[in-house]
Amino acid sequence: MTDALKRLSDEGVAIWLDDLSRQRITSGNLAELIDQQHVVGVTTNPSIFQKAISDGHGYDQQVADLAARKVTVEEALRMITTADVRDAADILRPVFDATDGQDGRVSIEVDPRLAHHTTPTVAEAKQLAWLVDRPNTLIKIPATKAGLPAITEVIAKGISVNVTLIFSLERYREVMDAYVAGLEKAKAAGLDLSQIHSVASFFVSRVDSEIDKRLENIGTDEAKALKGKAALANARLAYEAYEEVFSSERWAALDKAQANKQRPLWASTGVKDPAYKDTLYVDELVAPGTVNTMPEATLQATADHGQITGDTVRGTYEQARADLAAVAKLGISYDEVVQLLEDEGVEKFAASWNDLLTSTEAELKRLAPSEG
Repeated sequence: MTDALKRLSDEGVAIWLDDLSRQRITSGNLAELIDQQHVVGVTTNPSIFQKAISDGHGYDQQVADLAARKVTVEEALRMITTADVRDAADILRPVFDATDGQDGRVSIEVDPRLAHHTTPTVAEAKQLAWLVDRPNTLIKIPATKAGLPAITEVIAKGISVNVTLIFSLERYREVMDAYVAGLEKAKAAGLDLSQIHSVASFFVSRVDSEIDKRLENIGTDEAKALKGKAALANARLAYEAYEEVFSSERWAALDKAQANKQRPLWASTGVKDPAYKDTLYVDELVAPGTVNTMPEATLQATADHGQITGDTVRGTYEQARADLAAVAKLGISYDEVVQLLEDEGVEKFAASWNDLLTSTEAELKRLAPSEG
């Protein structure tokens, strides 16, 4: 076992776990990962909760109590998921305190069916922040067109946000702008900007999955030589945009007011193609001030054989531009790919949420007490 995770952490990359379940909390596994594997945060999404609730019986007692109260399935689901996030936040609280609020955070997502509606997204974010009631929570809001003004409004209210489902460089710039605008409103309202945090979840592996498929269909040697390059190029150029925005004059005024930069978070870092090294999206995306949220398999692979050789992002921007230009030259539309991935991402999370509602309803019926 190498100490690649420590080296990664020393390079300024915050290691977050992309998974949560009640079993992980109650067994002591989450505390162990924090203690031994340099994990300093947790992200969740509807797919993760769906898997957690459908596996085993860790939720039976709470579901039985909710069934006895005859709550709606939607309320039951929120009670179950916020309980897990609250408990995980408590386990991570020492990290939160030690890092001045930068890490030690747990993310929970607004109902993904609201992704294209601004006002209900803001209302849901406020409700989730109130329900979890922990300072080290991040409310996840998707980076759809409707999500952008919601991000601004939620940040303006002093609620920390994890912006999710970012695939394109243009949308990422809009996300950073929405965050900065929210901070400006918060500052005008007299809020303490040092207490507001945000990460921007830039998705990685799905970009390669979609573009590689198209390169394979083209089938030329030139096309095949570009496989596995687009996702890293895209993420590295996102970091270039981050450096630019958070060294601007506009940012300087907020920096004086002790505002926190919105860190880029590399999401979807589990490798989808078995031909690639399983730590590809960790080893090749090392840069200070970033977060890498990993499924446990990727975390353990990195611990075992990750090759952390220092910063692998800065200094790569020209090559990254050349790689994306070469893909475009073959007739693959970047704009079409990233829009497709955003649409699919929203649809997948909404489908997982609907599955989650269905399975929770079945559990409520199974564990409902006899009348009397």
